[in-house]
Amino acid sequence: MLEAAALTRRYGDFVAVDNVSFNIEPGEVVGLLGHNGAGKTTIMKMLTAYLEPSSGEVRMDGRPIADDPDRAQQRIGYLPENLPLYPELTVADYLTYVANLRGLDAGAAVPKAVRSTELEAKLTDPISTLSRGYKQRVGVAQAILHEPDFLILDEPTNGLDPSQTQHMRTLIKSLSQHATVILSTHIMQEVNAVCDRALILRGGRLVVDERLSDLVETSTLRVIAEGDGVEQALRSVAGVRSLVREDAAWHLEVEGGLDASAAGVANALVGAGARIYQLTPVQRDLEAVFRRVNEEVA
Repeated sequence: MLEAAALTRRYGDFVAVDNVSFNIEPGEVVGLLGHNGAGKTTIMKMLTAYLEPSSGEVRMDGRPIADDPDRAQQRIGYLPENLPLYPELTVADYLTYVANLRGLDAGAAVPKAVRSTELEAKLTDPISTLSRGYKQRVGVAQAILHEPDFLILDEPTNGLDPSQTQHMRTLIKSLSQHATVILSTHIMQEVNAVCDRALILRGGRLVVDERLSDLVETSTLRVIAEGDGVEQALRSVAGVRSLVREDAAWHLEVEGGLDASAAGVANALVGAGARIYQLTPVQRDLEAVFRRVNEEVA
């Protein structure tokens, strides 16, 4: 488990991260969301022991990483937003160099990382000649050479074209089978595509910490039906808190489980002789949630 406990980071009078706490369980893929300047990169640097918090602490499996940052970093793979590459080296030479720095057997570690990132065709190419997408792959390869327990990726699809982005998403999903992944981004589609849970930051503070399925789920049913007694039938359903007509559809705010409420709605409409054309739960769009949070939270 990776824990952030009341993390705060100040630069003079400016508070970049303000009392942020969360736990990340083994095997989770967590999206760290926020506008530019929200504190995402600062939190990642503190999680990786590259930056000390002004107050609070990071714990790995219950142990503060400040007690032994070298040991903690041996279990972490980190891809910063600005790729840590040496353009004059070939891909093979660079990965071998990083493996040696980590004290790894380069002959075993490099081929495995290369296969995971599909870099076989580029091994002898100078990094300076690679496309942005392949440079990102090299950056991920250096982050997973030591098979880390925790993989922290800062804007991994930044600057990639749609094809490269899709490959990176597939790669992240594959890596998550063996590591806990924290993904920093301001792109909602990235979170929808690969994450189990979202942490949303605003102005250095954590304002949302929810599983993605819970974040987009609502307690509203959308109903399209025809018949003389539709409204009366809908109002008769137990647990309906509100009923609103929007064009051809009724929106019902319900209490309790959506499945049970949907069954009650269907039974009431059938009993009234109505024709049912649609009966579905309403889901929120993650981008709309993100926008609302940033508008409403002071």
